[in-house]
Parts: sequence; structure tokens; C-alpha cells
Amino acid sequence: MNKNFFPFVFVSLIMGVVLLGGNHAAGSTGSATWEHVADSILGFSNDTIFKDNGDTVVKHYYMTRMRKNGDTVVKKNNLFRKFYTYFRTANEDKTQVKNFDFSIIGGPHYSSTVKLGLGIVAAGLYRVDKNDLSIPPSNVSFFGDVTTTGFYLLGVRGNTLFKSGKYRLDFNTYFFSFPSAFWGIGYDSATYGKAGAYKRLQNQVKVDFMIRVADDFYVGANASFNYIEGKNFTNIEQLRGEDPLNINTGVGVFVMYDSRDFITNAYRGIYFKAEQRFFPSFMGNRETFYRTEIQWNAYHPLWKGAVMAYDVHGMFNYGNPPWTMLALMGGSSRMRGYYEGRYRDNNLIEAQVELRQKVYGRNGIVIWGGAGNVFPSFSKINGAHTLPNYGIGYRWEFKKRVNVRLDYGFGLKGQKSFMFGINEAF
Repeated sequence: MNKNFFPFVFVSLIMGVVLLGGNHAAGSTGSATWEHVADSILGFSNDTIFKDNGDTVVKHYYMTRMRKNGDTVVKKNNLFRKFYTYFRTANEDKTQVKNFDFSIIGGPHYSSTVKLGLGIVAAGLYRVDKNDLSIPPSNVSFFGDVTTTGFYLLGVRGNTLFKSGKYRLDFNTYFFSFPSAFWGIGYDSATYGKAGAYKRLQNQVKVDFMIRVADDFYVGANASFNYIEGKNFTNIEQLRGEDPLNINTGVGVFVMYDSRDFITNAYRGIYFKAEQRFFPSFMGNRETFYRTEIQWNAYHPLWKGAVMAYDVHGMFNYGNPPWTMLALMGGSSRMRGYYEGRYRDNNLIEAQVELRQKVYGRNGIVIWGGAGNVFPSFSKINGAHTLPNYGIGYRWEFKKRVNVRLDYGFGLKGQKSFMFGINEAF
């Protein structure tokens, strides 16, 4: 299940704002450019002062003062000018002057999976300590969606970096209802089987708290809660007798190394996390099971505006995990283009590499390629079952170092999907 989808009309809105906006530096002086002309028409700018044929034009966020022949003409912003101002200045770093720098954007979208819908994403940046600029800003993202098929989603995720960066809190929670498809469990069921339909209700809460014990090195603990229920199955035999409803509560410990220069959009650095989670029966789980998860990312610049990003991810379940807690392939972050959950099993290994290139101002593009494999146990790994993945995407810098992303991913047997989201995939 892809939680985010491509908004066709929304793209036109973004492109219009971007083409008008560019990335003009505040406080510049010199001859007028096409940006100045556009700003003058709209009555807007970033407190820019410049000379045009000997006349001084002073422009502010909420009104424009044009001085000519000793007369001052004041042009107040109308609704469109304020709208233009809002998006053009959204990517400026205001975390030193604002307690919470928050912006919101949304629009219609279409997907072959959920049909016509309305999505909304919002991003906020803030600093616990405004005087320590060596620590990246903390961030929070809100996301929501509703479609004509009955799909709806609400969620929030973020990272809080406390004073001096010694302590950090990561959180992710969401709720959705989704008319979904289910192929069963394992590679063969997903590749050769026929999909059944069901309604999937899911609520997840996960919180990580960590302490820095050395430069860029952390140790931490986490807790999670998952409520997943399947309803109205057209082929309930695919569950192999398991209960459609599962509530799972877990706790875990982890070690993490994080030298990224910016969490939501790294240009350089390394991220590594090894996590062990426990789901004992005395915490309300039907049966005891365990999960080991490993993630490694690396980022480095190539040439001007280009970053190469790498991602390796593994998820391994032991004991008796229910069908709702198996490793799922696909979604909006990895193996993009595959229907999330079509390929599911006890274990999963996947990797991807992505080239990110800034093109002009706040605009950028990405291309990626990757592969993944789901398998029941290490003794039954089959290299022939490795699935390919590739795609292309568009990026627009919504907030400072926070991108709105539009991805089009491709997979095996013609699987493909548009995705709309906020922040980079990894």
C-alpha cells in the first residue's frame, strides 16, 4: 500500500510558483532582472533594494514602496501576492527568529490504486537551542490523504534534537484505512498467485529515545504499538488460518551512528542503525516473536548540485510473527513502484542507490535503481527471486533542506506507481 501518491494538478501549481520564484537572494543590488519585474507586478520580494533606470525600488514582504520623482507609491499585497510570498519564502531558514517555522501545502492527485484524492503535507523546523548552529534543526512532518475509494490517512513523524545534541527523540505515528489487495505470504504467492481483496485498518506508534555516548554515536531504546485488522476478505484462506486482527506491542534497544549534515536531506555523511526488538506474549502479543532490523545509508557530493545516496536495509523476524508483522516490500521509501505488501515474508533484504541533482533554484531531479528479496529463512534464500527496481523523480524545496517529492517507480511484471510525499525517501 502506497501511503503517498502523485498529484497531477498539484504539479502545475508548484511549477507555476517555481518558475515565478526562482531562488533570488535577499538584499541584492544591481540592474533589474526578470525576477524583479515579476516581483514588481506581484508587489512582493525578500526586502530587496535595487535600482531600475535610476529609480530606487524598495520591496517588502507585505507591501511594495516604489519611489519615483519624489513620490511614494504604496501597493498593499492582495491574496495572490500573499500566496506567492508564502511559497517563495518557505525554504528560507527562519528557525533562529521563529520558535516554530511551519508551512503547509496540498492538492489533488490520482493513482490507479486509490483513484482521485486530496492530499496534504506540512513541515515544521525548530531549534531547541537557537544559539547552537552546529546542530541541524529539529523537524516534524504532518501528512494526510483522502480518496474516492474510501482510503484515508493521517500521520506525523519527526526528530527532536535536544540542547548540545546529546539527546534525541525520533517519533512516527499514523492511522489509515485502505481498500487493499492481498496475495498471501511468500514469493511464489505474490508472483504467481491471484490477489484477493480486503479492507486494511492500521494504527502505528513508534518512539525512539537515544543518548550520544561519543561523536555521532548513540545508544537508545524504543517502544512501539501496532493495531492491524483485516476486514471483508474475498479469499480469507490466504491467511492460512491466522486471525485477521492483531495487536502487537514491542520494546527494543539499538545502536546508531549518524554523521549526516541534515537529517531530512543529507548531502554528506553516514547513517547506521542496528536494532533489536522484542514482542513477548506477556505484553499482549498472541505469540512471542523478535525482530532484528539493520539500516545503512551513505551520502557524498559528486559535482555541483549532485549528491549520490546509498541505502541498504534488512528486516529479519524470528519466532512466530503474525501475518500483519511480516517484512513488507514496496511503498514510498524503498522498492518504490511495488505494491506495498504484495511481497511479504519473514525476512527482507533490499538495497538502492540514488543520484540527486539540483537543476535550477529550488528544483531538482533524481534517478534510482535497486533490488530486493523476501524469503522465509536464511537457508531458503533464492537469488533468482531477487526483484529489480528503478525510477525517476522530481524535487521541489518546500522548506530549507526539506523537499516535496514526486516519484515514479517501476518493478517486475509491469508494476509501477506514482508517489507524492515529503522528505527524501532515505
